Amino acid sequence: MIEVRNIVKKYGDKYAVNDISFTVNRGEIVGFLGPNGAGKSTTMNILTGYLSATSGTVKIDGYDILENPTKAKSLIGFLPELPPLYMDMTVKEYLDFVYDLKGCKFPRRPHINEICELIKITDVYNRMIKNLSKGYKQRVGFAQALIGNPPVLILDEPTVGLDPRQIIEIRSLVKKLGKTHTVILSTHILQEVQSVCDRIIVINKGQLVADGDADTLTYKVAGNRKLIARISGPKNEIVKTLRALDSVIFVDPLGSKEQGSYDYLVESQPNVDIRKMMFSTLANKGWPLIGLRSMDMSLEDVFVQLITNDTGEVVE
Repeated sequence: MIEVRNIVKKYGDKYAVNDISFTVNRGEIVGFLGPNGAGKSTTMNILTGYLSATSGTVKIDGYDILENPTKAKSLIGFLPELPPLYMDMTVKEYLDFVYDLKGCKFPRRPHINEICELIKITDVYNRMIKNLSKGYKQRVGFAQALIGNPPVLILDEPTVGLDPRQIIEIRSLVKKLGKTHTVILSTHILQEVQSVCDRIIVINKGQLVADGDADTLTYKVAGNRKLIARISGPKNEIVKTLRALDSVIFVDPLGSKEQGSYDYLVESQPNVDIRKMMFSTLANKGWPLIGLRSMDMSLEDVFVQLITNDTGEVVE
């Protein structure tokens, strides 16, 4: 649905974006991450046609954003970090204005009313935008992005200014929209990405440094897998047996947390999942595995490592 190929954006001799390529499939929700100044906003502005790239191509459902801008842009709903609101309009006047601006073909009142109910701004429909709270202004901005029911949604910090309850509601809405839309979500809230997105793209210093789902990125960056296993049985024999397994590089007993069982830290070699092997071996020995949990890095840890140890190699 979205195809980005080798886009570059230069200002003088400085690269804001340097040779970024990725695709986003129909019905996919992709988190777009990076530190301040990484090139996120520049990339999103190029995707929407607000900025032109120095080189490279962007296609929306096969339409080039520069060669066929009217058709490509008609497929996009964009919510910038600062929503483009007219403060002296009422919500109704503003949404009517956007409806006309987009040349929307849906029946006006039913379409706008449906969006207002979905975004939960019906109760401020006739109020002046300048008198709304920051959270409601953000919702009105979200509403304008949905007018015309575009198949692609590009959302830049959609939960900024919302209270915790509203944040949960918007996350649920993004998930719901992701079933019928292609969504790119830029945010600094990593918990939001983890709970909503199918895939994560990370850029740093204008370059793509990671592309994959959260579990894949965690595993690739960590390099190995650490597990805490709670096993019932003879401690010394269990340690000896686990250490003898192929691909296990470290086993350390952590003490007894439950009568008759011990916890063990088990670390495997890179790119090896030892859980099935562990389970089969322990079952054959008659030692019940009564607990198993991962000690993988958090998404915050992965993000920090990606942007601080960036070597230019893409993790995927």
